[in-house]
Amino acid sequence: MSRMSLKTQHRSIAIWLFVMILLVAAIIVIGGTTRLTNSGLSITEWAPIRGVLPPLSDSQWVAEFEKYKKIPEFMAEHPGMDLAGFKFIYFWEWTHRQIGRLIGLVYALPFFFFLLRGKLPRGSLLGYVSVLLLIGLQGAIGWWMVHSGLQEGMVSVSQYRLAIHLGMAFLILGVLFWLFRDQIETPRSSLTFTGRTSFFTPLAALTVALIYIQVLAGAFVAGTQSGKTYNTWPLMDGEFVPDGYGMMSPFWRNIFENAAAIQFNHRTLAYIILVTAICLWISALRQKARMGALITFTAVLVWQICLGIWTLLAAAPLNLSLLHQFSSVLVFLSAMWVWRNSRKVTVL
Repeated sequence: MSRMSLKTQHRSIAIWLFVMILLVAAIIVIGGTTRLTNSGLSITEWAPIRGVLPPLSDSQWVAEFEKYKKIPEFMAEHPGMDLAGFKFIYFWEWTHRQIGRLIGLVYALPFFFFLLRGKLPRGSLLGYVSVLLLIGLQGAIGWWMVHSGLQEGMVSVSQYRLAIHLGMAFLILGVLFWLFRDQIETPRSSLTFTGRTSFFTPLAALTVALIYIQVLAGAFVAGTQSGKTYNTWPLMDGEFVPDGYGMMSPFWRNIFENAAAIQFNHRTLAYIILVTAICLWISALRQKARMGALITFTAVLVWQICLGIWTLLAAAPLNLSLLHQFSSVLVFLSAMWVWRNSRKVTVL
């Protein structure tokens, strides 16, 4: 294959993967909007085919509203809601599901096209197949999460299932980004290395892992509305460790169900990630690592930390909370870029 045709092949796959990254980032933010507006339970059925269309007549809207009135969330969260209010929350959940369907189509159709034409790199084929399977699994996890909120005694979805759903979205995003970088970088066999990577590369990988854990911790903050409590900083109502941190028994429940512990853990993880960023800089200066990715990551991280403090002090309003969630996508991707750029590569 000539170099020109190789570049064209790389470009077409890279564009496809880049579009997928944008769509996954969009659904993460739309999903956050759905959660923060209490819209996720407005559609009480999983209809993969029939659910493509929203209600098209007044009678259909009334029928959907009556279904919503039967679940516990309605009386707990929206007892005075009228049909117009229901249409608003229905719109967000319906949009969330449509983007999910779109993601499946936009990935699956080009995937089989490139596969049948032999354009997918054999060395990365498992990664492409895994994304296809993970997208399908994510749809099932989404309904599994929604179903938890429809049960008797539940007024919202399980924060455990919410964290799994969000974690899966970021896992898909990470694999897509990795495959995308594979397409715009030269093969590993022709890479040239600068300096010692024995410390910088594992530290960059650790940073990505910590940020992923922080994303999951953020899901528990959102799922338990812990951001609306202890709205002071740097102390939590005058204490570094809040008095109620270990009030639940057994102790492990505090990590996932206690608002004080959930928020403290989220704060502490942010500090730890900041320390790892400083260590990355120290390591990079010693090894002469490429700085563009590290500068970007540091700028986005500092922005995210400041935004998190602002969101906390403002008691987590919708606009700041959504901006904070979108910024988490940027932090995650920029950290992965640092990890990839722990070696010197030539971009096509």
